[in-house]
Amino acid sequence: MKLLTHNFLTSNIIKGVKNGYPLGLHAGKVEVKEVDFNSDFITRMMPKIDWIALQKAAKECGYGEGLPETVEDKLLEDTDFLKKVHNALLEVEVIEGKLICPESGREFPINNGIPNMLLNEDEV
Repeated sequence: MKLLTHNFLTSNIIKGVKNGYPLGLHAGKVEVKEVDFNSDFITRMMPKIDWIALQKAAKECGYGEGLPETVEDKLLEDTDFLKKVHNALLEVEVIEGKLICPESGREFPINNGIPNMLLNEDEV
């Protein structure tokens, strides 16, 4: 599961959960898989990214070094910054681990890079 995916996942579908975002991340096995850099893609994605959630997830995976606390508009013109964001969003991949609902504590396993977000009947 790429951190880009993590940035958009929520557990609001669980019965009684009102704030299921951002999901906590506990990474067991992490791999870095090279992806071609596209500065336009990263620049266009930045307004859609929850920066604090990305920072926290990247740190959990051991790849948060060099990501600033906040993103100023001038950084969107800095190629080094865009490459760091590219690495965090698209190249860092959680192979094994779990996602955790911040409200209910419900855990969703990640196996072979795929998060299992299926719920039990009593959770819907």
